[in-house]
Amino acid sequence: MKLRPLTGTITALATPFDNGRIAFADLEKLVAYQIRGGINGLVPVGTTGESPTLDHEEHMEVIRFVIAEARGRVPVIAGTGSNSTHEAIELTRQAHDAGANAMLVVAPYYNKPSQEGLFRHFSAIAEVTDRPIVLYSIPGRCGIEISVGVVERLRARYPHVAWVKEAGGSVDRVDQLKQAMGADITVLSGDDSLTLPFMAVGAEGVISVASNVYVREIGRMVQAALANDFRKAARLHRQLYPAFKTLFIEPNPVPIKVALARAGIISSAAVRPPLCEMTPANARTLEQVLARLD
Repeated sequence: MKLRPLTGTITALATPFDNGRIAFADLEKLVAYQIRGGINGLVPVGTTGESPTLDHEEHMEVIRFVIAEARGRVPVIAGTGSNSTHEAIELTRQAHDAGANAMLVVAPYYNKPSQEGLFRHFSAIAEVTDRPIVLYSIPGRCGIEISVGVVERLRARYPHVAWVKEAGGSVDRVDQLKQAMGADITVLSGDDSLTLPFMAVGAEGVISVASNVYVREIGRMVQAALANDFRKAARLHRQLYPAFKTLFIEPNPVPIKVALARAGIISSAAVRPPLCEMTPANARTLEQVLARLD
């Protein structure tokens, strides 16, 4: 099946650490694991990549490294969002120059701008690149939703703003976007557990946390849904659902890093403060779920 651009299963990559520094050898292994598993795209330095705790130099180092490791085999969608418009513009410009295929731009967090402010923020970013921009709506982390009206205005003015990573937890929101723009907007699930219901109403894939480990399994589920084989997709969803829930038993990416280290894909589950290691009880719960899926 030929996918539309930037659809299918796309992994929001974890950023491995070793003694507080980025573990590039582990990141190389993670990218290789994704490519072998048939991933359709990679997102470095999103939320799962702990972008809030990377300084600007580290942020760009990770983007450049993933682009180099991908070697054009899959698109790299660089996380370039910020709650500062100036900062987001600079990150987007640098990622463009580094060769990123697309940009993932989250809604400004903490500031809580008006919808007009959101429109101007994303417009300013869209002006500095002609490559695809994936709008990232996650009101639970940002305190604000990118309205359907703002998405429509951006899509009308900028042809390369034609994707939304939707992480608001609402199937109805996917319906609203597709009713308003139809095939002119591509919706990607931002929640692993909601990928299947989102795809049932028009989403075309997922930017996934769980696919850091379960790349082949989630890929099969998404491909089945894209082929309208929802019976098969539902069976795969039910198999994976315990992982979808347990991998968020503590703040992302704490549990997925534990799962990656357990699988031997990275050497350490270390995260940067203010994140910290899992509680022993939650770690045992996660281990039980992962062991059953083994």
